[in-house]
Amino acid sequence: MADIEIDKIAAETLRVPIVGTSPLIVHRFSEKARRTMLDAMQGRKSPKEAKNPEAEYEQAFYRFADDSYGFPVIAFKAATVGGARFYSGVTMTSLKQSLFFRGQLGVDGQMLAKIEGEPRMREDVVRVGRGGADLRYRPEFQKWSTVLEVVYVQSALTRSSVLSLIDAGGMGVGVGEWRPEKDGDFGTYRIDPDRDVEVIS
Repeated sequence: MADIEIDKIAAETLRVPIVGTSPLIVHRFSEKARRTMLDAMQGRKSPKEAKNPEAEYEQAFYRFADDSYGFPVIAFKAATVGGARFYSGVTMTSLKQSLFFRGQLGVDGQMLAKIEGEPRMREDVVRVGRGGADLRYRPEFQKWSTVLEVVYVQSALTRSSVLSLIDAGGMGVGVGEWRPEKDGDFGTYRIDPDRDVEVIS
């Protein structure tokens, strides 16, 4: 019986600069919100606290240890995989197994892409419960950019296909609150035409 020889999977890493084409609204799930949810699941009533807009705003950020801003890379992967719906013959399942997004560790343990830009506080009226309303205070980056580090399997995808999918996901799916995938117009982006894509051997 002849030996079976299996070659190592060939993969390439790209550093892809992207620039926002609409504002990015960030909303990290705060520890207070987690506690309130856990209390509700366990039948405990959470104590009513006075609303603190500044604290709510600060808790909504994703941050690195040096206090700089980030955003989960898994959201950019989801947007890129979601971009497959714009092309025939491309399945989201196969893309999930062929595309990997690397990030840096944030303070809450998530892998993040570093967001460049200046945030501002936005106040929004949101619907909660049975017809109720509440105010939410979240960061918004009106102008923003980042660099995505993407690893892809070369036997499954070409470099140009990966870049096309990143652009498609940025245009039609987006990231953050009120993105196109969720019937909004925020959190869209494209590959930055003024910066080069870096290929890492």
